[in-house]
Amino acid sequence: MFYKSYYSSQLRFEVFNIITSFVNLSYYDDVLVLKNPKLLNIISSRSFVTPSKINISTSLKENVSSVINSSGKFEKKQRVSSYEQDSIKSKKSKVKLIKSKRKASDEIEDVKLFVNTSEDVFSQDLLNRSSTKLPKINTKNRKKHKLKVDASDSANISPASFQSQQDINFSQSDKNIILNKPLSIQDLSLQIGVPEAEIITYLFLNKSIAATINEVLDVSIIRCIAVNYGFNLIESTSIQEIGNHKLQYINSSAIGIKRSPVITILGHVDHGKTTLLDSILKTNLVSKESGGITQSISGYEVVWNYNLQKTKLIFLDTPGHESFSKMRFRGAKVTDIILLVIAVDDGLKPQTIEAINYIKDMSLCCIIVITKSDKSLNNISKIKQNLASYNILCEELGGDFPLIEVSAINGKNIDLLLSKICILSNTKNLVANPHDLAVGTILESYVDKKQGCIANVLIQNGTLKLGDIIASENLYGKVKSITNTSKIKIKSSGPSSIVQVLGFTSVPYAGSVFCVFHDEKNAKEYCLKHSDVKQLDISLKSLNTRISLDNGVEIKQLKLILKAHTQGALEAILDLLSNVSQSKVQINIVSASFGNISNTDIELAVATGSSIVAFNVNISSNINSVLKKYQVNYKVFNVIYDLLEYVKSIMLNLIEPAYNKVLIGNAIVQTVFNMNKGYIAGCLVNEGKLNNKSYIHVYRNNSMVYQGFIISLKRMKNDVEEVIATNECGLMSDFMLWQASDVIQAYDLVPQEKTL
Repeated sequence: MFYKSYYSSQLRFEVFNIITSFVNLSYYDDVLVLKNPKLLNIISSRSFVTPSKINISTSLKENVSSVINSSGKFEKKQRVSSYEQDSIKSKKSKVKLIKSKRKASDEIEDVKLFVNTSEDVFSQDLLNRSSTKLPKINTKNRKKHKLKVDASDSANISPASFQSQQDINFSQSDKNIILNKPLSIQDLSLQIGVPEAEIITYLFLNKSIAATINEVLDVSIIRCIAVNYGFNLIESTSIQEIGNHKLQYINSSAIGIKRSPVITILGHVDHGKTTLLDSILKTNLVSKESGGITQSISGYEVVWNYNLQKTKLIFLDTPGHESFSKMRFRGAKVTDIILLVIAVDDGLKPQTIEAINYIKDMSLCCIIVITKSDKSLNNISKIKQNLASYNILCEELGGDFPLIEVSAINGKNIDLLLSKICILSNTKNLVANPHDLAVGTILESYVDKKQGCIANVLIQNGTLKLGDIIASENLYGKVKSITNTSKIKIKSSGPSSIVQVLGFTSVPYAGSVFCVFHDEKNAKEYCLKHSDVKQLDISLKSLNTRISLDNGVEIKQLKLILKAHTQGALEAILDLLSNVSQSKVQINIVSASFGNISNTDIELAVATGSSIVAFNVNISSNINSVLKKYQVNYKVFNVIYDLLEYVKSIMLNLIEPAYNKVLIGNAIVQTVFNMNKGYIAGCLVNEGKLNNKSYIHVYRNNSMVYQGFIISLKRMKNDVEEVIATNECGLMSDFMLWQASDVIQAYDLVPQEKTL
């Protein structure tokens, strides 16, 4: 045995360099028990360890009688009388064995040994060295090697290191899970706490599907897997994972100056969000929107006189359509105050509930705005009760959320609303340091045909100036132009302002954080840390690698080339298409990019046989003529749900029609005639009727011998459309083996409604 606190950190470091290659070790409180005689001989032979300080145990069954304490004396310990008891104590030791990856070949790789030690440097060095020395453990014996972690030790393990184990430790008491989107096998494994290899085995043995952990499963097959493992799949509106949503930035200066509040308007589609903003800004933004709905996140500034002081307010207008959930999430991440807009005639709707979840999960400050109050409806009390069911209590009910009824048409209570925003802003004490380097969030990005890559950004701290080195994830550049919301070019912009920035070498990812650096070297170092950013590749992968229950059946492919005016719009389209069922038709996105349709897109469409679907882009006369020349199927949309319906209609057209058979009559063959055109069955209709376009089944001795359509139906040498019961007729089909006494059943085929 080796008392770990008795020696210096350097000595312990050298000892553990040796022992990490051996598995046969364990801890008893502050004592390391060495059970490998070879290891003990090696350590005792070193000059830095004297034999008197090591108790060499030649048998695993030998009692542990004493250990060396910090003063060099011996203490009596509880005796261990058998190997079994020693094994039980070993499981309660402070060794943490965490598996970070599990392959389908039933091996656990990258095993890490966590040792609770009093010195952080020693434990970190041991961790780095032990990860490469420990042998692989076969999963068949994983129960023998599984080590429990005491609750007292959890504080000594870093959250990042312990995250993978926390993900796998799934609460078996909670069997209700919300899964309404396709997931990869790896993500599904984390959701339900079932190993990836086990899910892959289940798919292969039960569904005859060979899949890897990165392939995406359709909702239908996810439901089967969840039911198989005893889970209840609950369908619900999408709620995005809320992490650390507040932007963290470090201020080197203690200076804090009051800044303007950022107000995000959230709510369901057609609840009057943009109309409310028009009333505040004294503009007419609604008339400029295609389809009368907002389809992008936009920023506006307004100056309001409150207590004889001019206060600048920053408003973010967000779309209310379900497909723009990521835009709404970005708006919620950067906001100081939420305006939750609810139409008095409509009440709470799915996107209203989505906004409520953001408010609760992020602990956001919120004002409830009831719009369309000019309508003669008394629905306010019901809305308050519905909000209370989601733990959103209005001030009238003793809660913390103010509720204001407004009418954007006649301007009712608009002044009251703006005053309430100013009051909340003052209570929140919003400050920033304009002398710092600028940092903020990219709200939207796109390519301008004349200028280049444009980013709409919200500056949250510091001041952005012309010539600054700006970086966002894996991109950086030099600020060449700054344009404010009034379309005026400016030289600098301070905290709580929305501007257009020209300077990135490529289009930055919407929703990412941007930072300004003193020099290009620091910007490059920042970008290298984010060089693995995949951006839209994840959404494309979700579409193009989908696995459904009908994976064994050859399904048809719909090849599309997507074009959109902004990255946020393209993101919304991909998210919308990923929710479309693909069990019968697979959507294959050949290319997805933003900007106008180019000659490269046309060449790609011709080479792959794809259709081009564009959103809010312009087509020049030259491009239009090239599209017609090569007969490329293309369509341009200004409303996103029109685009979705168009894609669904193409998918439905690719599906073969299905029919329901409705029995309309029976007949029996009495004789067979051989004519030049073929064989004719002389029949007696004994029940119902026969039509000249009926689908028939022919039975002989209770066995079906033919099924197909009637080609010709005659009565008394005349062609007829139908023959009713108790009448004789002659019918012809492509069946040539008629026999007397054959039984005919006639059906009408009723086409089924096509579904995806």
